[in-house]
Amino acid sequence: MLDQIHDLYDEMEKRRVMLSFKGNLTSELVSALLGLVENKMEAIEPDPRTRKRVFNVLMECLQNLYHHTGPQPGSSSTEPNGVVMIAHQDQGYSVLTGNFIVGSDVDKLKGHMDRINALPPDQLREFYRETLADGKYSTNGGGGLGMIEIARKSGGKLEYGFVPYDQHNAFFSLNVNVTS
Repeated sequence: MLDQIHDLYDEMEKRRVMLSFKGNLTSELVSALLGLVENKMEAIEPDPRTRKRVFNVLMECLQNLYHHTGPQPGSSSTEPNGVVMIAHQDQGYSVLTGNFIVGSDVDKLKGHMDRINALPPDQLREFYRETLADGKYSTNGGGGLGMIEIARKSGGKLEYGFVPYDQHNAFFSLNVNVTS
């Protein structure tokens, strides 16, 4: 077992994984993860603008996980459950997240993501302002602003996917690349 752990650690080091987490999310844990990444970024990233962009993307991603994730299907826990990984790439950083969503929300979220990905930066900024001004917020308070902000801060397209889990749930994955 110990050899498997060392092999996994070596593989993560080769892939330059800065953080990998899977489990229940609490507000305290989200704060701790942000602090860990902030400290790690201070040590490895010389450009303060890149550090800030990566941190802001991670913060939005973690907030989305915390506020818009239900418990893992079949689990007795009521805590939001998710996956997050940050890897240092040759051209920047990759922030990957994953969480369960209600299957009936897939089409709405897909439409929102596709709209965000179709907009150039100036129109994305305007879409953010329009969304903020329309006052339509979900029960979790977001109104779709988080994904728009992630796209704005990353400066790239949002890579995403949905995998059906059971008749009521799907697993949503998001990969955000932040170039340096």
